[in-house]
Amino acid sequence: MKFKVETVSEQTAFISPEENEAKESGSKESGTKESGTDSVDTVPGDTSKNGKKVHIVEIESEDVGAAHKADVPGDDDEDPGSSVSHHMALYEDDLQDSGKVSQLLRQIANYQAGITPSPKEFTKGKALKKANLGTVLGVYLPCIQNIFGILLFVRMTWIVGMAGALESFFIVFISCLTTMLTSISMSAIATNGVVPAGGSYFMISRALGPEFGGAVGVLFYLGTSVASAMYIIGAVEILVKFISPEISIFDDVFHNYRLYGTCVLIVLALIVFVGVNFVSKFAALSLACVIISILCIYIGIFVSNADTSVEICVLGDRLLDSDSVMLNGSFYCVKNESSPIYQHYCVDNNFTGDACDYYNNDDNVARTMKGIPGITSGVFMENFMNHYTEVGNVVGTSDPGSRSRGEVIADITTSFVILLAIYFPSVTGIMAGSNRSGDLADAQKSIPTGTILAIATTSFVYVTTVFFFAACIEGPLLRDKYGISIGGNMLIGKLAWPNEWVIMIGSFLSTLGAGLQSLTGAPRLLQAIAKDNVIPFLSVFKKTTKRGEPFRALLLTAAISELGILLASLDYIAPIITMFFLMCYGFVNMACALQTLLQTPSWRPRFRFYHWTLSLLGLTLCVTMMFISSWYYALAAIALAICIYKYIEYKGAEKEWGDGIRGLAMSAARYSLLKLQEGPPHTKNWRPQLLVLMKLDENHQPKYPKLVKFASQLKAGRGLTLVMSVMKGNFCENFEDAQAVKESLDKLMKNYGVKGFSDVCVSETVSEGICHLIQNAGLGGLKHNTIVIGWPYGWRKETETRNYKVFIDSVRNTQAGEKTLLVLKNINQFPDSEKLHGTIDVWWIVHDGGMLMLLPFLLRQDRSWKHCKLRIFTVAQLEDNSIEMKKDLKSYLYQLRIEADVEVVEMNRTDISAYTYERTLMMEQRTQILRDLQLNKIEPQQIMDRLYKPKQNTAHKVTFDTVDEEEDEEEDETDGSVALEIGVNKSQFTFSPQDGRAFNRQIQDTKLATKNVRRMHTAVHLNKHIVEKSHDAQLVILNLPAPPKQKAGDENYMEYLEVLTEGLERVLMVRGSGREVITIYS
Repeated sequence: MKFKVETVSEQTAFISPEENEAKESGSKESGTKESGTDSVDTVPGDTSKNGKKVHIVEIESEDVGAAHKADVPGDDDEDPGSSVSHHMALYEDDLQDSGKVSQLLRQIANYQAGITPSPKEFTKGKALKKANLGTVLGVYLPCIQNIFGILLFVRMTWIVGMAGALESFFIVFISCLTTMLTSISMSAIATNGVVPAGGSYFMISRALGPEFGGAVGVLFYLGTSVASAMYIIGAVEILVKFISPEISIFDDVFHNYRLYGTCVLIVLALIVFVGVNFVSKFAALSLACVIISILCIYIGIFVSNADTSVEICVLGDRLLDSDSVMLNGSFYCVKNESSPIYQHYCVDNNFTGDACDYYNNDDNVARTMKGIPGITSGVFMENFMNHYTEVGNVVGTSDPGSRSRGEVIADITTSFVILLAIYFPSVTGIMAGSNRSGDLADAQKSIPTGTILAIATTSFVYVTTVFFFAACIEGPLLRDKYGISIGGNMLIGKLAWPNEWVIMIGSFLSTLGAGLQSLTGAPRLLQAIAKDNVIPFLSVFKKTTKRGEPFRALLLTAAISELGILLASLDYIAPIITMFFLMCYGFVNMACALQTLLQTPSWRPRFRFYHWTLSLLGLTLCVTMMFISSWYYALAAIALAICIYKYIEYKGAEKEWGDGIRGLAMSAARYSLLKLQEGPPHTKNWRPQLLVLMKLDENHQPKYPKLVKFASQLKAGRGLTLVMSVMKGNFCENFEDAQAVKESLDKLMKNYGVKGFSDVCVSETVSEGICHLIQNAGLGGLKHNTIVIGWPYGWRKETETRNYKVFIDSVRNTQAGEKTLLVLKNINQFPDSEKLHGTIDVWWIVHDGGMLMLLPFLLRQDRSWKHCKLRIFTVAQLEDNSIEMKKDLKSYLYQLRIEADVEVVEMNRTDISAYTYERTLMMEQRTQILRDLQLNKIEPQQIMDRLYKPKQNTAHKVTFDTVDEEEDEEEDETDGSVALEIGVNKSQFTFSPQDGRAFNRQIQDTKLATKNVRRMHTAVHLNKHIVEKSHDAQLVILNLPAPPKQKAGDENYMEYLEVLTEGLERVLMVRGSGREVITIYS
């Protein structure tokens, strides 16, 4: 065997895996010629790499792989207490603590959001199955059903007649615009994670906190409960007024509404309590009725004409009751002394008064008009402007009216804002899809698409009906709210084709269905609020029956609905509902605007077509409409919301508000800090609060300023930034220098536009100083959770071990403090302001709480990384199903709202290559040399003397023949050839022949540690895959392995990391804190 030594070196040169494979292939070729003896040839002499001399020790042997075969385990020799195969040994501790990525993905893939099964279902061993509804059945049609309500059938024509086509259009446009903007905000919130069953309350409470969520939840519950009263009153109005007028008991129609409304409420409540399945089945019938009724209305609009139209009687501009102009069962609308009109206007008034004068005016002609002359009649321009009327006046006029004369009079004062408040409930119901989120197959796709399409459809229907009604119906008839001029019939029924009964039956059933839906949904919403325990006095309503029905909540809902029924008038109930829903929609818009402006890392909606300005516009419209509709109702709703908010805040915890003596700013800061200190932030609110540890050069200037630039690129998280350095020395002696360094750090932060704080710690040792900063930087709840540190470049060249020891101590201290650690390698290659194009590759090896997923998302918010695509690689072990892992990972990323290409890398190679043994041997030899240096205490000057006195026992190239010795069989098998590089920190020994023989004998006697080989195998094998897949990536992000538990393995740990990241331009190694920082939930 020959031993060759070549001297002088400043940096270790490593043989790449590609070079090693070439050597192995060359060895195999030579092996066929030289009877099984492998030969590795390396060019001797002054080999250079990157302009630096390298030190190469070359050993010729027969088989490197066999050299330590007995000492390094294969699959059969693994640690019996470990479930990790040797090809992932470098991450063994992390995998045992956090579990495998495949297990995490499988758990997430199996998650199904939905309604919690009742105890009875648990007893039977059955769970509610997810309905997996699509966009049409799960969102679009339910929204259509809830938006089209009673007001379309009984109030729409009246609104058009009073407001005119122009202002009616603006009423519809403003209302639909408000709901459209709200739906955009709601779509963004609903697609920002998995929304379990709970709908709007869940979204708002999780977006704005329990105080706002509880307040809005109660308002939404009250609105839904009162809406049930509106639907019941609407159904009773259709029944008593149009379907069966003979069932009226009282002369006052409102008393009839109260009586029959209460009866209907009791029946519906019993149906809800006894059979929820019936409610679901009736919903389909109700939806069919709505769709058929609307189709019949459109057909009637186009087929209507004067020949088939109903007739109305008008005296001058006064519309008359059809019963008041009937004579002997005949319609008698003429102006003579025998007519009923003359009787009512003059005879009954003793031929005196304004009424008889009006009758005798020749300009006021009595005429019979075709009430629905058709779309080509030309009445549109007559109905274009408004005809608002004071209560008690003849509709459409300013003249006082009288029912005794047969005049149709206004029962309510009308104006634009009043009609807006009455109409707005017609466009509510947009949250029907989000309320069913637990039953949707893909809520993040279905909710935005279905809701927006439903609003677009209903808006189209409402806008077109405004113009069609104005174009085909006479104005006086449009203003007849209850149809008394046409015999008490429903106007829209007379318009529809083929018969009015289609509309009356259809509207009656659809209204009952809407009432059932409200009585079903409201108690469950109240139960959800009660189960959250945000409002303690509501906790009694979280109880359910054995069948899982919220009976107590149903009773309260029925009681609230009864209060609405006692009002008895749609025109009085509708504004109350408008207030509640506008408050709810306003908070939805506010939640979206705040989340967008705050740019929390968890805010990643899959729905992209939103903007904070749209949300603010929606919020402004909601607040404005509240006050212009009814300022006293608006104030009452806001006061109720504030009371609930303060009650929740008070019951949640006693708050310290501060005394205000030092000013508002100090009080606000103190309050905020105390509030932050109450507990750790929720996963959705987690954001990187950075502590950047800046190394100083010999002039006490920041050595790697791009660390601060990287921190600024991460500031999409809008978190805290602390830039700090450690000076070695005595604080009393170095205070002024520390202040100068702090000024340098402040200037650096200002140049990079980083808003944060800087400071300098003076300590006896750098490691202790960094440890103090990791523990104590920040104030109260405003503390860092992420450490940013640079890679210790040239750690092999240091004569002292200080460089990498500080680094590893920082890793250990960060881990002990449960902080996240970011290690940047090749920091000078990171972008300054240039825009990069390419990919950001994430190598997800162990689960770290989601930090690897969050970091590229934050980086891509910066313009330097904005154009880089994201690719995620994960590692499949032997027992993992790579196809299933890829499917689960895609599903996981979809739920995280992160767009990325996915690839699963199979690490199923179990054999350990010769290159791995070679690198392990090199590592252990270097470690031994470093230890010898420390034990022998060789002075640096002695080493320099040896380097620069080549005449003294030094040869640049020496070849030795070893002395024949007795060797056992195992040692004979180790004869072969191995290429070995040994890097010694800034000093290389030049060996005399005696030193060379001793060194050669030491290599032969080396026994490689089992764990070292296995971990080196992980680093080599994984690096091969990373370089192969991500060689051209702009940034590679991967997990930082756990540091060694014993300090004796520090040098080896650094070597593993070097091997792991070889051949990569920019590397970001991440070690999570152990807590989740990203979530799939909304």
